Amino acid sequence: MTLALDLTDRHVVITGASGGLGGAVVAHLVAAGATVHAPLMEAAVPPAATWLAHPQVDARPGVDGSDDAALTAYFASLPLPWASIHLVGGYAGAALVDTTLADFDRMMAMNARTCFLATREAARRMRGHGGRIVNVAARPALVPTAGLVAYAASKAAVVAITQGAAAELSAEGIFVNAIVPSIIDTPANRAAMPDADFGRWPKPAELAAAIGYLASPTNALTSGALVPVYGRA
Repeated sequence: MTLALDLTDRHVVITGASGGLGGAVVAHLVAAGATVHAPLMEAAVPPAATWLAHPQVDARPGVDGSDDAALTAYFASLPLPWASIHLVGGYAGAALVDTTLADFDRMMAMNARTCFLATREAARRMRGHGGRIVNVAARPALVPTAGLVAYAASKAAVVAITQGAAAELSAEGIFVNAIVPSIIDTPANRAAMPDADFGRWPKPAELAAAIGYLASPTNALTSGALVPVYGRA
């Protein structure tokens, strides 16, 4: 049985829409009828991100997802969002003894801080109306992995934010979940690991489908879940 995704007349926020996963998520939700609001860290819309020019997409450059005041003002300016999907983040790997405090702080700012602020502001707007929030954790947050202490810690914070928010908000009809991918099959990851078996990695379109379900009204039961989307990795 195939479940049709219908987000007609619903507003959805997608942070990190210009990233490796963002294009697939934007395309998937636009095809389902959503109006997508995309705050971009960049000062201008990247020319290669052609999906951000779709008439159902409101792309707003120059919104710093780690800035409290900027993100609060951004969410306050939007129509009532049905869903908020938080893809913005970053990656860095190094042995523990080679990881500087600056490296650790950068991972926490890019991954944990942006997730916290977006989740909080989405919840503030959705209270009294219901909605769906989807975050992106990572396999190393759940599976101990050498050489990724700072990254794994920041994604473990995403896990805690997701489950804590779900415990607070589910009774109000605001469901908060996270997908937990392994290495995503993006051009950047292929370039960084040219000898890997790309066929084992989850594809952006496949992850977009999982995110779309969690963000949709069809998801009437699931909140606080960490959904492993590892592919065959």
